[in-house]
Formats: sequence, structure tokens, C-alpha cells
Amino acid sequence: MKLTDFFIPTLREEPQDAEIDSHKLMLKAGLIRKVASGIYSYLPLGLRSLKKIEQIIREEMNNSGAIELLFPAIMPRELWEETGRWEIYGEEMFKIRDRKEREFCLGPTHEEAVVDLARNELQSYKEIPKTFFQIQTKYRDEIRPRFGLMRAKEFIMKDAYSFDESDEKLEISYKKMFDAYVKIFKRCGLNTIPIEADSGAIGGKISHEFVVKSELGGESEFVYCPQCNYAANVEAAKSYEENDVEKESEKKLELVETFQAKTIDEVSEFLGVEKLKLGKSLLYKLDDGFVLAVVRGDDEINEVKLKNLFSSKIIELANDDEVFAFMGAHTGAIGPVGAKVRIVTDRRITLMRNFVIGANKDGFHYLNVNYERDFKPEIVSDIRQVKGGERCPRCGSLLEMYNGIEVGHTFKLGTKYSESMKATFLDSEGKQRFYTMGCYGIGVGRTMQSVIEQYHDEKGIIWPSTVAPFHVEILPLNMSDKFITEASFEIYKELKSIDLEALIDNRIDASPGEKFNDADLIGAPLQVIIGKSFKDEGKYEIKIRKTLKKVKLEKEETKKFIKEYITKEIEELNK
Repeated sequence: MKLTDFFIPTLREEPQDAEIDSHKLMLKAGLIRKVASGIYSYLPLGLRSLKKIEQIIREEMNNSGAIELLFPAIMPRELWEETGRWEIYGEEMFKIRDRKEREFCLGPTHEEAVVDLARNELQSYKEIPKTFFQIQTKYRDEIRPRFGLMRAKEFIMKDAYSFDESDEKLEISYKKMFDAYVKIFKRCGLNTIPIEADSGAIGGKISHEFVVKSELGGESEFVYCPQCNYAANVEAAKSYEENDVEKESEKKLELVETFQAKTIDEVSEFLGVEKLKLGKSLLYKLDDGFVLAVVRGDDEINEVKLKNLFSSKIIELANDDEVFAFMGAHTGAIGPVGAKVRIVTDRRITLMRNFVIGANKDGFHYLNVNYERDFKPEIVSDIRQVKGGERCPRCGSLLEMYNGIEVGHTFKLGTKYSESMKATFLDSEGKQRFYTMGCYGIGVGRTMQSVIEQYHDEKGIIWPSTVAPFHVEILPLNMSDKFITEASFEIYKELKSIDLEALIDNRIDASPGEKFNDADLIGAPLQVIIGKSFKDEGKYEIKIRKTLKKVKLEKEETKKFIKEYITKEIEELNK
């Protein structure tokens, strides 16, 4: 491809509204352009990479036995009401009306559509297992779109859905998808870690995120054990099961005045008590009332774990006025002793003796509080946030904390959707049974941006050969020199003849510096530089973008070197 016949609108200045390197580079290299907040156009260079990622996904989905189809982006309200998600999905769902005032949504995901297909078309156990997949545009009204394609309102996703007879059969389908995901991300050049995760609005009891380590904060935090490879999103990470109850004997409950001390830090300092000897109490609103959640003073409440204990559409922290109206004291002075409210405590609380907690009276706390003697919770569960440096719940080694980018997510849905939508099949005994389902998503654009986030330097993008828009870029440094021009187009044609995707920068008015800068920015794995040294020595100069190393070779050696380099890298990633 001649650069003058293509369209690569590179930028010289740093994009002002881009927060992370990969977002900046996609804009600077002319891969995408912003249309509105969270909405982007894919320009030709970005689209070439995107299509290669889609093809890798498609090949591995086909290899796994999944069958491709395509659902509509617009779906009727009635389907979503069957699962209750018309309301549950909340303000993230784009809702529209047609001219007849019938309500639809722009699909944020397609569980309802695929279950509707299955219940109408798959009637017998003989027709399953089946796994369907599509590569489709999805729509979610993100409250704060950011980081380019990482969190957008419109995005491309590969979503797949499996239908099986039982949990045991689902395990087979799930493993096929899991293994396919490992291959997909490896072929894209990504080093991913599968981590245990919360299922969120999709539902199901078990799910795994595939994440790429990143310096990007606020996207996906996870803990990892280097000894046993346990990995989990902080929303789902399990706490180490401590069993030792504190040894000291129970002391008499005592009410003490703490004046203006409200926060854990303030109470700890005022009483001269370590934070781990305090209890932290927070009041939450649910659909059907309030719940008081209690954790150790040095812990934070994991709201996802808390929400998963209740069949509530919402869970949110009560404001201070609501706390006072319900508890008789303000936040910072409330606690479970004598409280007439549902109480949920973290397991760690049950191991404590003689701890400090709010007395439900402003300016006062209780000393020497003890579980069961002074209060009895409705639920005891792991509701705390796991932190780096804690012990691994599997092997007891120390956990490490990382930021990550989620590129894929797999879910064991069970019968959640088939039951709510009455999707059944006849088993081998002629009995009606609900399908057991799994669902599996990959953010395609997000995967492309993650590749850039993982492979770049201060000069620009460093593409892996499998997903690079072009394998090699040819840089004739003086287009007015006939000798250089002819040699450049000669090697360009030679490379194309051996199925290498070559881009030639045939701009007449661009300086060598501009060509070098743009070539490094758009990041083809190899560059062929043809300038003064070629005229002097008759050798092509090849620059390896990954290492910046340069070698000089004759024409035939150049072809062989480039072919072998690209082929070897693709083969390594495709293993």
C-alpha cells in the first residue's frame, strides 16, 4: 500500500483529552478519532488491526466448535422483562421508542436474544450441546466514558453462549471456551492472567476475567499469588480463613464518651487502641430496608460481596440523615449492640474479643464488645476487601496486588436465564429440563488497545506481527532520487509477492525525520530504510521496531530476513 493512496492522519501534538499512553497513541497514530464522549470511529489503520484480531477470534471460536451467527443490535422490551433486566440494568441501558411507541433497547449484551432463539429451535437433548457466537457492536451508557476504547458507550464485542444438559456438561463447554481464550490472547501477543471475578449484571455463580497487567489504575484491580497462581479480582477475592480466636477473657461491656471522635483513625487515636481492635459499622439501603454491615477497623467493606448476599436490585450507603433517622445516631457512632436492624458481620469479627464499636449514641462508643454475647448477626460471611500483602486463601503465601485491563470474561450461568425465560428441552427420558448455560465475552477494540498498552515506547506503537496493520514499512528518504525510488518500489513489490503486507512512505514533501517519526509511531514490526547508505553500499537497512536494532543486507538477503522474521514471530504467537 502506498502511503499517499492510504489514509493515516497522524498527529504531532499530544491529545489533550487522552489519559493513558495507549489512548494517546491510537489518536496520534491515526487509528481512531473521537466522535463524541465514549464514541469513536475506526480509521483505516486501526480497522486493519481490528479485523486481524476478529479473524483470530473467529478461527479459535470455530476450532472450539462454536457456530457464528448475528443477532440484531435492537431488541424489544418484552424479552428483557422476562429476565427482569429491563429495570435491573439501570441507566447503562440505551432505551428507545419506535414511531408506534413500542420500547426497545440497544443491546448491551445478548443473553435474552440467544435464549429466545434456543427455546424456539432447540427442542431435544439430541440437538445440544450448542455454542453460538457473534462479533457485534454493543451499547452501554457509561456514566464516565474514559481511556479511549477501554470504557466506551459503543464497542465491538465477541459474545458466545453455550447450551448444555447439565452442570457436568457445562464444564466441558466452559473448558473449551477457556482454552480458546488462552489461545486467542496469546496469538494477539497479550500476556493475560485468568482471574476469579464477580459476575455482575450478567449473573451466574462462577466467572473468570482475562486481564493484562497494566499501570492503568481504576480499571481492574486484582490479587495474585506467585506460589500457587491463585488470582482474583478484588471484588471476588476470598479472604484467608483465619481460625484462631483471640485468647483474652471476655471483659465487662463498658460505655465510654469519645466526644468528637468519629472515624476509625480518630477513635483509635483518642482511645489509644489499634485499628484492628475496632469494629467499623456502615448502614446500607436495600430494596426492602436497611442492613448494618460490620467489619474490622482496619478493613474495608466489599460492596459487591455484600450485594451478593441479598436478592436486592440496589445496595447503596445510607446518607447521614438516613443513618440518624434509623439508628438514632450519626455515621461514626453506630454499631450492632442493641441495634434493631438486620446485621451482617465479616468472619473476622467472630474471632475478636473485647473490641470497640459505636454505641448508637453520638459521642459514645462501647468498650469490650464480644460477638454473640453482645450481639448476634443475621449473617456471618466474608464481606471484606482483600488487600495485597495478605495471605493467599489457597496456600497461605503472600498475595501481590496489580492493576489490570480486562479483555475477556467467561461466566457459568447455570439455569438463570433459561428458567426466567422458560427455555426447556426434552431429556433422554422425555422430561422437560432447563438448559444449563455459559456465556463468554471478548472486547475486540479493548483487546487492540491492550496490545498497544502492553507494546509501546516513547516513540510509538510496537505491533506484534499477528495483529500489525502492516508487517513492514519501506522508507525511501529521497523521493526525488530516481535510484532510491526505483530500489524502494522494487523491494516493495518483492515483499508483496511473498505475501507480506508492506506500506511504502512515498510522500515527496516529507523529510527523513518526519518519515522516521511516523514509522516509529505507527509501529510496523520492521522498517526498510533506503537512503544515502543504500547509494553508497547498495544495501538495504532494516530496523527492528521492537529492539531498534539495525542490520544492512543485500536485496535477496533482505527479502529472506523479513520473511523469516515475520513468519517466525507469527508462528511463535500461534503455538
